[in-house]
Amino acid sequence: MTAWTADRPDQTEFAPYAQAYVDLVEGADIEKALMEQLDSTVSWLRPISDLVTSSYAYAPGKWTVKEVIGHINDTERIFAYRALCVARGDPTSLPGFEQDDYVRVSGANGRSLTDLLSEFQAVRRATMALFSGLPREAWSRRGTVNRYSVTVRGLAFHIAGHELHHLKILREKYLR
Repeated sequence: MTAWTADRPDQTEFAPYAQAYVDLVEGADIEKALMEQLDSTVSWLRPISDLVTSSYAYAPGKWTVKEVIGHINDTERIFAYRALCVARGDPTSLPGFEQDDYVRVSGANGRSLTDLLSEFQAVRRATMALFSGLPREAWSRRGTVNRYSVTVRGLAFHIAGHELHHLKILREKYLR
């Protein structure tokens, strides 16, 4: 039996910039949202050609599709680590990260789309395993991330919403 949260986070549980991400997540069942994304994201992206995903960006200075997928993977890992620290009551203030610096040296364009999607699946399964093993009281524990007060629940919804945000951009600006 899992102890997944049954509530949506309120605005005090994540950084203000994350509101747009959290708003993209439908309902209060974060387990269902994360599981559905695991299947739908891979199914939607898998048929796209490697050449398109590594060479096309909708504007100068924007990331390629592969870089976006690599960014989703990196960000989920970082936010899952943050959720682990907060869930365990670690009082350490956790730093932010500069996403463009991570993408620039990620090597995503040199990897196959299949490899990046396999990594996405592995990262998501690890995130879900972490969340499914948390005691109920851990979901409302607070910590500090990038100078913002957050909860594990807020971080979980941030993860799901962040992916939805980037998939929306891919649909609207890359893969119409």
